[in-house]
Amino acid sequence: MRIDKWLWAARFFKTRALASKACELGRILFGELAAKPSREVRVGDLLRIKNDSGEYQVNVLVLSEMRGPAAVAQTLFRETDASRELRLRLIEERKSMPHSEADREGKPSKRDRREIDRFRGRG
Repeated sequence: MRIDKWLWAARFFKTRALASKACELGRILFGELAAKPSREVRVGDLLRIKNDSGEYQVNVLVLSEMRGPAAVAQTLFRETDASRELRLRLIEERKSMPHSEADREGKPSKRDRREIDRFRGRG
């Protein structure tokens, strides 16, 4: 089965086109090598997947050509313990970082607008 089709069925990517693009950009590693979208994936293969929600290291458990519900998609693979711990730690770090934009309320004041214009070189 093609790796881009499996990544789509396992719900790592919303479309097959996005899965193919990730393969072409080297975000899917098969062992230590970047995987092409047409690469055949088999049960027992170890994949490293980088997408918007993080970096995963998974073992392929089941092959499926159909994209089903999320509960079914989670049975297609097993994430390694090290990968899960690293991803959860990164999520916690992201949550603990202060958000500078969260302090503002509403639209910018006249003073803020002037500073923005000066920063952009308009005034």
